[in-house]
Amino acid sequence: MKHETTYLRGARSFVAGRFETLAREPFDDGWTPEERDAAELQTSVTEERARSIISRNDSPDIGFSQSINPYRGCEHGCVYCMSGDTLILMADGSTKALAEVRLGDEIYGTRREGWYRRYVKSRVLAHWSVIKPAYRVTLEDGTELVAGPDHRFLTERGWKFVTGAEQGVARRPHLTTGNKLMGVGAFSSTAEKSEDYRLGYLCGLIRGDGLLASYPYRLRSGRNGTAHQFRLALCDVEALLRTQHYLSLGQIETRHFVFKAAAAGRRLLHAIRNSTRLGVEEIRALIEWPTAPSCDWAAGYLAGIFDAEGSYSDGVIRICNTDREIVSWIVRCLEMFNFRFMVEPIPRQNSKPIEYVRVVGGLREHLRFFHVVDPAIVRKRDISGQAVKSEAHLGVVSVEPLGKAMRLYDLTTETEDFIANGVVSHNCYARPSHAYLELSPGLDFETKLFAKTNAAELLRAELSKPGYVPSPIAIGANTDCYQPIERKFRITRQIVEILAECEHPFTMVTKSALVERDLDLLAPMAKKNLVKVFVSIASLDRTLARKLEPRAASPQRRMDVLRNLAQAGVPCGVMVAALIPGLNDKTLEEVLEAASAAGAAEAAYVIMRLPNELKELFKEWLAAHYPERAGHVISIVRQMRGGRDNDPRFGSRMTGTGAFAELIEKRFDIACRRFGLNGHRAGRKPPSLDCSRFRPPCAAGQMPLFR
Repeated sequence: MKHETTYLRGARSFVAGRFETLAREPFDDGWTPEERDAAELQTSVTEERARSIISRNDSPDIGFSQSINPYRGCEHGCVYCMSGDTLILMADGSTKALAEVRLGDEIYGTRREGWYRRYVKSRVLAHWSVIKPAYRVTLEDGTELVAGPDHRFLTERGWKFVTGAEQGVARRPHLTTGNKLMGVGAFSSTAEKSEDYRLGYLCGLIRGDGLLASYPYRLRSGRNGTAHQFRLALCDVEALLRTQHYLSLGQIETRHFVFKAAAAGRRLLHAIRNSTRLGVEEIRALIEWPTAPSCDWAAGYLAGIFDAEGSYSDGVIRICNTDREIVSWIVRCLEMFNFRFMVEPIPRQNSKPIEYVRVVGGLREHLRFFHVVDPAIVRKRDISGQAVKSEAHLGVVSVEPLGKAMRLYDLTTETEDFIANGVVSHNCYARPSHAYLELSPGLDFETKLFAKTNAAELLRAELSKPGYVPSPIAIGANTDCYQPIERKFRITRQIVEILAECEHPFTMVTKSALVERDLDLLAPMAKKNLVKVFVSIASLDRTLARKLEPRAASPQRRMDVLRNLAQAGVPCGVMVAALIPGLNDKTLEEVLEAASAAGAAEAAYVIMRLPNELKELFKEWLAAHYPERAGHVISIVRQMRGGRDNDPRFGSRMTGTGAFAELIEKRFDIACRRFGLNGHRAGRKPPSLDCSRFRPPCAAGQMPLFR
């Protein structure tokens, strides 16, 4: 028995025990022990029950309309495996673009309690993007929402999809102009943290809650002196740190200390201070009232005075003070942003009357206040428990297709929803029919994997539907269907078994030698023209391949895979991807020649794309491995993408534009003719897969009555 070798352990292999009945599957990925990683990453796999398994695709750049992805995430660690400007309401009361939300972030969702849905805090469990046809939903208040057809919004009549039918799905509850969405409507943008904003914040916070004084005192020598003191003591360290930072930008240094220790019924009080004459004088100058306040100053002032003297409880924003001048500035600044408010004077015996300024208008106006002025103290921005109701004009005005596909992002949250552009959104608008499902980049993508253990069950049900129309299914269009965890879960194997049973055509793209395990299924299907397998090979350079694809099979081992597929009669091709200009593009012809010699009949290539998060990941990778080439590579990438890191437009996103892209295309065509690929070998084009043989699969557990 051939042992499966493992590394970085005391033992070198899985030696079979005397009483072991499990047959271990031999596997060789073509790397020597010396080429292994110095420290293997630990991988965790979550078994999940998927809701659907066949994804549909409308992109003209992709040669298939259906795909299946058995796994989310990929262990191979390829650096290139991967807008979302919709604002998401975060748990600290701020907003963040959907594309920037990350796994584990705390955001707001909703939960039904009694008669109402109420806002509750929820964690992000997953985050990914898809490319889908996009629709614009326009509301009465001007809010615009761009989403895929399967996205669902909460209306006054329950959850409704953006469109009524998609990819043959029966009519379903969908948005119409008679619907009203639930929420507060579009979020406001936050004021820029300009110098004016910082001055306004310091003025509001220090005048509201600080000590700033100079006073005479007598020295021990009998001479008179002047003491100078600035002190700010707060329970909430966020406002203290912001103040300290803003003062440091003005070259005023402060010292942090504990003003009062925590005690029964009393919170710990932190403080900062400066006791120099120059420092105190400079702080006085910073907090002078302006003669003509800008909007940035007004936003900063409101943030500062709210952190100092404001509160938010029972759905009411209040700012109080006894200083009439401070209150008049609060009123003036609120008017600059058209906030509605009330001033309530409260007379008090034996002390100055206190005035409360109350912002009115409900949660919609309160969130606008928090977003426009951006106070620092998080606990004062908590909307948990408030009901999802609003007087906002959120009636649907129109739902219109944008006429193009876009990269759209989605979340999975603990509450199964989130707040997007101020309306309640279901957290699964991409999953039912997405074409490309991509997890967040970086190490999470490589080490936190999800296995769709019910994939075969879902596929059998999907293919059994009376109205199902067969077309070739691409297996592993997003992540490699033969990545290492397939050796344990065998989900791809189960999928292929069902496709073989009902004679359904399919294609595969992989960079793993594990595909050879399933030759017993692939070879018989190939005789019926039901399968094609593409092997992805970016370069034959082992050193480069180890850096680009650290846990995939070696290039030479992948050539062996092509050879073994061809010998078994399985039509196969090579996918030169990703082709990175200035790095591996010079080896294009070398890969095509070797693949043809190994038995490949077809070839394709994909120019490296740097959408969204991937651009920073790739730049980081370049700086680490090829610092001397980094600038040159990125320069060519931008030349091929119209001056940007990425061009998402259909027709050009896979191959690029410009002189360099045209050169690559010509080189590829010449090489294919030279090496007999893509129909040039025998003067004929490889045949299309046969869809005419399809028959629905048997019910689970039944034996077929005929073959």
